[in-house]
Amino acid sequence: MGREMPVENLPRWVDFGGEICGDLRAAEQREWLVTNGIGGFASGTVAGLLTRRYHGLLVAALKPPLGRVLLVSKFDETAEYEGRVYPLFTNRWAGGAVDPHGYRYLERFRLEGTTPVWTFSCTDARIEKRVWMQHGANTTYARYDLVRARGPLKLVVKTLVNYRDFHSSTHTVDWRMRVQLIKHGLRIEAFEGATHLYLLCSSATAEPAHEWYRSFDLAAERERGLDDQEDHLHVGTFSAQLELGQSVTLVACTDPAPNLDGRSAYEARLQRDCGLLSQWERASPRASCKAPAWIRQLVLAADQFIVKRTLPDGSPGHSVIAGYHWFGDWGRDTMVALPGLTLATGRREVARELLTTYANFVDRGMLPNRWPESGGAAEYNSVDATLWFFEAVRQCYVATPDSRLLCKLFPVLADVVDWHAAGTRYNIHVDSSDGLLYAGEPGVQLTWMDAKVGGEVITPRIGKPVEVNALWYNALVTMAAFARELKKLAGDYEVMARRARRSFARFWNEMGGYCFDVLDGPAGNDVTLRPNQILAVSLPESPLAPEQQRAVVDACARHLVTSYGLRSLAPHHPDYRGQYGGDQWQRDTAYHQGSAWGWLIGPFVLAYLRVTGDPVRAVSFLEPFAHHLKVAGLGTASEIFDGAPPFTPRGCIAQAWTVAEVLRAWLATVACRKQKTRAGLEHLG
Repeated sequence: MGREMPVENLPRWVDFGGEICGDLRAAEQREWLVTNGIGGFASGTVAGLLTRRYHGLLVAALKPPLGRVLLVSKFDETAEYEGRVYPLFTNRWAGGAVDPHGYRYLERFRLEGTTPVWTFSCTDARIEKRVWMQHGANTTYARYDLVRARGPLKLVVKTLVNYRDFHSSTHTVDWRMRVQLIKHGLRIEAFEGATHLYLLCSSATAEPAHEWYRSFDLAAERERGLDDQEDHLHVGTFSAQLELGQSVTLVACTDPAPNLDGRSAYEARLQRDCGLLSQWERASPRASCKAPAWIRQLVLAADQFIVKRTLPDGSPGHSVIAGYHWFGDWGRDTMVALPGLTLATGRREVARELLTTYANFVDRGMLPNRWPESGGAAEYNSVDATLWFFEAVRQCYVATPDSRLLCKLFPVLADVVDWHAAGTRYNIHVDSSDGLLYAGEPGVQLTWMDAKVGGEVITPRIGKPVEVNALWYNALVTMAAFARELKKLAGDYEVMARRARRSFARFWNEMGGYCFDVLDGPAGNDVTLRPNQILAVSLPESPLAPEQQRAVVDACARHLVTSYGLRSLAPHHPDYRGQYGGDQWQRDTAYHQGSAWGWLIGPFVLAYLRVTGDPVRAVSFLEPFAHHLKVAGLGTASEIFDGAPPFTPRGCIAQAWTVAEVLRAWLATVACRKQKTRAGLEHLG
């Protein structure tokens, strides 16, 4: 992927000075993320201290895209300049003591494309630090440049490592790792049979060590009601003497022979970022030329979720990490996010590969919901993931009419319809009485509102969920269109679609002026006001009458819309929870009971466009995300937000379908403006 544009054209939307960098509270709440395209990542805070178990310089995907293991915890850097010592790192210890306060020397933090850049000032000496990962490899680079000084500066870097599942934490008494001095650095073997870790540098001296640093304080884990302390092992110290204009690069990797040239390695990273933007600009020249910097930043963020996944026959495929830090690749999230991550960014070939990858995993008419982190068989416990598959295929075909792809996927889609008509897992079946799709049984959670604590499903939604049947109707209409396109019989799909549309009228709650959330559940029809009905307006084929569509948008606008998405439950409901936090029980009982979901802003904007035709007001619902990109996960968009003001971001700092749906909705508003402009010109003509 060639550069094709100067680095100066990379978005510089995230750029802080001392007002953030010098304020520990503000700096530790802002988190950076870099990824490697195979599920691995590096992440931390602007301040440099650890606040999560998921923070580290190398979280390696040992079974791509999963099997993720924390290998490198952090680098603690010290600058020695003109007889003075400047600790550039920050640590917080159990009990809350902060020592040292390296953030006090941090005068600037910015994203250079997707790369975090720290600028430290030690009197008149200035050091820039960059961290990035090699695409397709469990390799992290940390490069230090001396960009201003009157004389030489010595940089000393202590390397701290670990070896544990990225969901867990380490507390040790006598764990001894094998630390071996090798050419250019160190090789670490955590235990017999463990993947070797290499810490390398071509222009620094390495000195082995073995000292456990105990009781790092993890404030974000404490907020989540989880273990809030951890130990990390100091395995070695690298030292380098820098003159003005020189740099030194440390490499942390599982590869015994990586590229040690920091400048060429970073050039490859820049080429990828520039190439992604160039590809988007070629695909959407008019939209991209008017795009604000924050949208360009999201185009780069979209790439962080796309990962490689091997197919059952061993051939390469693609998937989508649902969210960082803790999610793996999920079928539902992949299909919802696919159009925004790929089609909206000009990556149509990746879209096709994602579709063909998941087609290989269809079983009994269902797409996998998720794969276990530790490996093993996929889990098929979702009713809507498969239905989103139809919509993703439809959007892909509209964007790039590929008859060969359609011929390949049509039999898979037809088989899915057959299984749903006959019945498949978890009582998922078409109700013969009305043609609507029924799903669910006690103890399982099949819709996207899937929180479960122990054996208790928080929002079971057994019956006929409104968004599931909106998706089912659209899937049938799509199949009829595909059949006609391929010169196949479409009659059965048309009959099923007409019946589902007629029966969908049952969802209308005349008294409430909006849709029932679930029909025919154990307690009858559910009148709870939730955002799921917005899909009955935003999807291309709406089964609702125009006046009902407007009423749904009005109800969501009145009760569910926030600055960053739609609440999962109306505030007047007795089960509403406006804040998300606490231990797992408290968090999961608020997850779909009031928390605002970022991804739902996409369907809302599309529905709003449909009923109003006003792209100017529609795009205004997206504008708060421009500021959000500077607050939590830097340059990306969060999973959820508190339902109550000030709508504090919660959950994952980077969520695939939030990024995707903001991009897709923004492009839809641009397209609507073009249509209105064209219509106006034709009228004048």
